[in-house]
Amino acid sequence: MKKIAVVFHSANGTTRQLAEAVAAGVEQIAAAEVIQAEITAADISAGRFYNDSLLNRLDSADAIVFGSPTYMGSVSAQFKAFADASSERWEAQLWRNKLAAGFTIGSNLNGDQLATLQYMQILASQHGMLWVGLDLPGNSGAKGLNRLGAQSGVIAQSVDAGLCDSDLLTARYLGLRVARLSITFTS
Repeated sequence: MKKIAVVFHSANGTTRQLAEAVAAGVEQIAAAEVIQAEITAADISAGRFYNDSLLNRLDSADAIVFGSPTYMGSVSAQFKAFADASSERWEAQLWRNKLAAGFTIGSNLNGDQLATLQYMQILASQHGMLWVGLDLPGNSGAKGLNRLGAQSGVIAQSVDAGLCDSDLLTARYLGLRVARLSITFTS
C-alpha cells in the first residue's frame, strides 16, 4: 500500500477543501492510502513549528503533496514554519526520492500564486524529492481542468470563500496522478 501525505495549512477553509479534493483523488487508487496532515495553530509556538508526530507520519509516506494559501506572494507563515522544521529531515535525507506535488489558492486570478508553487518545488528539491506537476493543458477538456493554466501544480482562485468546481476537480486529478505515479516510481 502506497502512502500519500497531504500536508497543508488552511486559514479560512478553502485550502482544506483543495486538500480534501487531492485526498479524494488519491483514494481512487485501491493501492494507495491518504495521510491527512493539517498544520494548525496548535502546531506553532513563538513562530516555530512543533509537531513531531506529524513529521514522523510524513517520514513514512511515499509521496507528499504540499498545500498553502498564497499570502503576499508565498506560502503562509504557518506553512513556512513547517518547512523550516523539516530541516532535520533534510539533514538525514528522510524524504529523498519521495514524490512531491503542490497546490495553492489566492483571492486574485494571479496574485503571484506561481511563486508559492515554486517555493514548494524548491523545498521538495532541497529534500531530494521528485516533483510532479500537472500534465493538463490550461482549461483542459469539457470540465475545464487546470483553468488557470499552471503546469507546476494546482493554482485555484477563491471568490467570497467559494471555490470553482474545476479547481476542485483539478486538485482531485493531481491526487490521482500522484497516487498513480507513486505506484510506478517508488519502491
